[in-house]
Amino acid sequence: MTEVATARRSRITPEREAELYEAVLDLLREVGYDALTMDAVAARTRSSKATLYRQWGGKPELVARAIRHNKPGSIADVDTGSLRGDLHALSTREDDCTMQQNAALMRGLFMAVHGNPDLLQAFKELLIEPEMEEFHRVVQRAVDRGEVQAGRPALDYIVHMLVGAFATRTLIDDQPPTQEFITSYIDAVVLPALGVPVT
Repeated sequence: MTEVATARRSRITPEREAELYEAVLDLLREVGYDALTMDAVAARTRSSKATLYRQWGGKPELVARAIRHNKPGSIADVDTGSLRGDLHALSTREDDCTMQQNAALMRGLFMAVHGNPDLLQAFKELLIEPEMEEFHRVVQRAVDRGEVQAGRPALDYIVHMLVGAFATRTLIDDQPPTQEFITSYIDAVVLPALGVPVT
């Protein structure tokens, strides 16, 4: 899929690609995944539907790539010298307003994933697996520095803890996730589970 996708995507400029992704995200926020159509994307971006299919193959890949493009850089590029610093830096890459918008968008997409195996596959290939690999590098640096013991059981669950905090903030507290909430959660839950002292 990757070579084919790369070949398809080489025909569009980065600026045009960014414009298309922004339009896809806007439409997702307006109508949700199920009601989003390639016709609507084509109309919003003044593109032909044939061009969209040629570049992205279909709606699942287009949506997954739009979400990936919207991420603020690579997780693995964050290196403050400590795991606590890295996790705090990752949690503050988006301001509270952006975090709230993205949380609402992701909640809708998570529901859509359950009924759409193609979207799930696109999410796994283009979002989940690459981000897990990047996050693993951040954690491995902490292990290499001696901050975290290699056999610590919670190591396998850091992403689950963070995603859980982000996703359930609205459900449990009826409030959007914020930088303050996420950083306090990291200090109160994630770092103690890893045996990292919070100073």
